[in-house]
Amino acid sequence: MAPSPDVARAVELLRRGGLIGLPTETVYGLGADASNELAVRNIFAVKGRPSTHPLIVHVADVARARTWSAGFSPQAELLAAAFWPGPLTLIVKRSARASDAVTGGQDTVGLRVPSHPLALEVLREFDGGIAAPSANRFGRVSPTTAAHVRSEFGDDVELVLDGGASQVGVESTIVDVSGSSPRLLRPGGIAREEIERVLGVPLLVATHASDVRAPGMLESHYAPRAGLFLVSADELVGAASKHAPSRLVIIASTAAPRVAGAVHLDVPEDADGFARVLYAKLREADGLGDLILAVPPSESGLGLAVLDRLKRAAAPRR
Repeated sequence: MAPSPDVARAVELLRRGGLIGLPTETVYGLGADASNELAVRNIFAVKGRPSTHPLIVHVADVARARTWSAGFSPQAELLAAAFWPGPLTLIVKRSARASDAVTGGQDTVGLRVPSHPLALEVLREFDGGIAAPSANRFGRVSPTTAAHVRSEFGDDVELVLDGGASQVGVESTIVDVSGSSPRLLRPGGIAREEIERVLGVPLLVATHASDVRAPGMLESHYAPRAGLFLVSADELVGAASKHAPSRLVIIASTAAPRVAGAVHLDVPEDADGFARVLYAKLREADGLGDLILAVPPSESGLGLAVLDRLKRAAAPRR
């Protein structure tokens, strides 16, 4: 069966070294042929991303993932079988196929099989690896719709495939299985508890970007232009009273107190629902005020990923 015209065009662009906006279940990616060093370096140039930051290589299945690796450990095999296709990135020892441009000069590479049907169609037709960090300027709020990508990059990206709103809404969970003990490098679309259940052992946690270089580990990241502060529901009214309500945007569930004069952007009470709309709400808040108060969900399940993104978004800006 022939691919759709949009998929055929995306594959043609990738093969000649171009960039595409690629929908995944987590967020939209800025995709290029991971085997083409010039194309990969163009990702860094367009995003304004430091070249020492590694990229995740997206592939269509486990068999293709193995060609980018020097070998899958038993733990890597377990996690791939349990969660691929899906929002999990595995850090493994790299093969010669993974260049320094992709890995940031490290001896490991991040690999993922996304579950979005349009991303998988492109990957199967392309029959290669696609390096695809989030399709936003470096450090800014990640995109979860095609419109976000277009507003971010304009003509810098020739084609943006529209796969609808991202269903997970936060980036993949990153687990390092390149050593003797599995480590959680970034919480994301697969809950820590689920991964530990499959492995049968607790995950170690890398707490500093200097410990290992992986996407999304900088202290300040995913940041809106507006100032952002995190508060509990009990602290919300008191925190809001310190600021002029006309410039204030509040991101919280409907169970949180209302503040007269402030703009309220309601989010679901459950962590999965909050994750799904997090970046869209941060982008919306940027257009409505210059100060954001956000009430995070509990840390269980995807709440850990949401809290991680909000803390980095609220950290002092570079």
